[in-house]
Amino acid sequence: MDFKPPFTGIHAIVYALFDAQERLNREAMRKQVEICLGLGVHGMAALGLATEVSKLGVTERRMVMEWVAEDTNGRVPLAFTIFGSSVAEQVEQVRAAEAAGADWVILQPPMVGSFGAAEYIRFFGRVAEATSLPVAIQNAPAYMGRGLSADDIRALVAQHPNICLVKGEGSVVEIRHLIEATDGQLPVMNGRGGLELIDNFRAGCAGMILAPDTIDYALAAHARLNAGNEESAEAAYREMLATTVFIMQSLESLICYGKRLFGARAGIEIHDRAPALRPTAFGLDLVQRHAARLGPYQVLG
Repeated sequence: MDFKPPFTGIHAIVYALFDAQERLNREAMRKQVEICLGLGVHGMAALGLATEVSKLGVTERRMVMEWVAEDTNGRVPLAFTIFGSSVAEQVEQVRAAEAAGADWVILQPPMVGSFGAAEYIRFFGRVAEATSLPVAIQNAPAYMGRGLSADDIRALVAQHPNICLVKGEGSVVEIRHLIEATDGQLPVMNGRGGLELIDNFRAGCAGMILAPDTIDYALAAHARLNAGNEESAEAAYREMLATTVFIMQSLESLICYGKRLFGARAGIEIHDRAPALRPTAFGLDLVQRHAARLGPYQVLG
């Protein structure tokens, strides 16, 4: 199926699931994708911050691409985040994404040094020129320490037309400013675990890319909002909000507790890959409390 931007709705970005020896766990990764697709997600993604991409070697990144592509099997749009410290490394990863059958790619800023906007604009532009796939820019300065302003993104898009989306990780006020600064012509997808979910769509977000811990509730909220039932959408959002606040205290907290919440709800044993934030006994008790309240994964409607 030929998917084209904008890629709307609620998309799932997979966690990296490891076995007790810290190796990627094929069966657990497959089950994760099957759960997400069974819930009715509007897209799949991998190799972002939730996938702990910086802990994966080049071979492992390609492996994740191949696994998620195989398990998604063209049923929904598929995106891969492109991680790399140089233009050459990112272009190589883009080639791997193309070979795996990605429908679009998300470029992360290189995690080396800290430079001015002009340098990142040149960097992203050179990578974007190397592919005909739709390209999104991941703009997550709060989590990555690097980012572009709304005006910088507008300049970048003007130079490279296949850069046609933004993957944000910001407050709804920041997201709204970005949408307004690009005259509503650049689709924006936010993340942040689903914080401010309803208001993100009110602000004009095309979609959300979320790890799967509470994604069934996010899907229900989105469906109800689209049906014009804002009160019911808000109710679904309230059901997930306390849990989202718990796990989204930091990126490390998401990887530690969000992944364990997913595991508790999905029946998958979770193992860390070092270095990692290790859970406390109290934190694990909170995971179980949230998992019991949310229940097993189901289509909520």
